[in-house]
Amino acid sequence: MTLLIPTAYLPPVSYLGALLQAGSVVMEYFETYQKQTCRNHCVIYGPNGRQVLSVPVSKVNGNHTLTRDIRISGQRGWQQIHWRSIETAYNNSPFFLYYRDYLEPFYFKNHPYLIDLNLDLLQALFQMLNAKVDISFTSKFETHPDGVTDCRQTAVSKHITSAFNIPHYHQVFEPAHGFLTNLSALDLIFNLGPEAISYLQKLDVKPGFGPIALA
Repeated sequence: MTLLIPTAYLPPVSYLGALLQAGSVVMEYFETYQKQTCRNHCVIYGPNGRQVLSVPVSKVNGNHTLTRDIRISGQRGWQQIHWRSIETAYNNSPFFLYYRDYLEPFYFKNHPYLIDLNLDLLQALFQMLNAKVDISFTSKFETHPDGVTDCRQTAVSKHITSAFNIPHYHQVFEPAHGFLTNLSALDLIFNLGPEAISYLQKLDVKPGFGPIALA
């Protein structure tokens, strides 16, 4: 199975599970950028429950800007806010101290383009999991591509609530707010550590990775 995927900022559990199980992966570069999706949003489990982190972006060609051309906005402080939020959410998780050095450097350097930041963070997640996934990239946009499982539209709106079945695992703030499903894969990795890759490989993600919950 070849997956055609959108870029994603610290993608959810189902996204990462699908990539690890795919025969091959192709990332879409030439779509018209869609706002309020996993492309620049992720969801973590903070002290008050579900918390959305959003990377500020600039559409250089307005509503016709391609995903590959989306620039990260010069809005100050977003990196510090994101890293502090991640620390607050996961500092007491079993494996945060073990994995934090894979992630923290990305919040102290600048990536001009969203797609480059996302890809670097995705590779960092693979390193945390001790996994290797080869990703190729589209050379043009096709509305109905042949020979792939098209997952580009699995998260159109940040208001989608995921019905995807994510098996239970322990979460830091679960006693206060219950189990929250399909969060950023960071949540899984910081809580399960080396067991996370086995969990992801056993997920029922075919034929795609289902809707992604951002709200």
